[in-house]
Amino acid sequence: MTRENKAKEVIKRLKKFYLHPKTALKFSNSFELLIATILSAQTTDKTVNTVTPDLFKKYKTPTDFASASVDDIDQMIKRVNFHVNKSRSIKAASDMIVNTFAGKIPDNMKDLDSLPGVARKTANVVLGNAFGKAEGIVVDTHVMRLSGKLGLTKQKDPVRIEQDLMKIVPKNNWIDFSNLLINFGRDYCPARLHKCVDCPLGNLCPD
Repeated sequence: MTRENKAKEVIKRLKKFYLHPKTALKFSNSFELLIATILSAQTTDKTVNTVTPDLFKKYKTPTDFASASVDDIDQMIKRVNFHVNKSRSIKAASDMIVNTFAGKIPDNMKDLDSLPGVARKTANVVLGNAFGKAEGIVVDTHVMRLSGKLGLTKQKDPVRIEQDLMKIVPKNNWIDFSNLLINFGRDYCPARLHKCVDCPLGNLCPD
């Protein structure tokens, strides 16, 4: 089976289990998703989802965050890893959104990637899940691990993994593909030692 055919079969099988795959991060608009995604770096989505309700209740707009002090933001996100750096990034990104983008969240890779605390993965999450735009494929730890495990790539670098995946995953599935693998990784195939019982991918996995 070619890598292209395997990628399509992975999508086909997982979509039977996840009819409407989406990010686990809770948000009600593109700005909230941006903040939540910044917070999610090296922190579980579950932890982020315990922090953001109160955070978004206090600070509702980019202007609210830009007007807040770094210390005030930091006090509200202390449960996430690297909260000091993230509070600075959130403040700086909000400042830039207000002053450079007239308070609107950019809906393209170039401008999103220019925001403090935002790299390509974060931008892809926001573009795909908030704007429905497929400019790339989200490569998080689950996607890195599982795309290698399934033989879809031999690369170890996230940028090169994304490049490989973009060649074999149909573009109309770029957004779903990451969410499918992330959900699958959480529910069936975690990084820790586990039993492969009733795995949706079955014989597609070489292990």
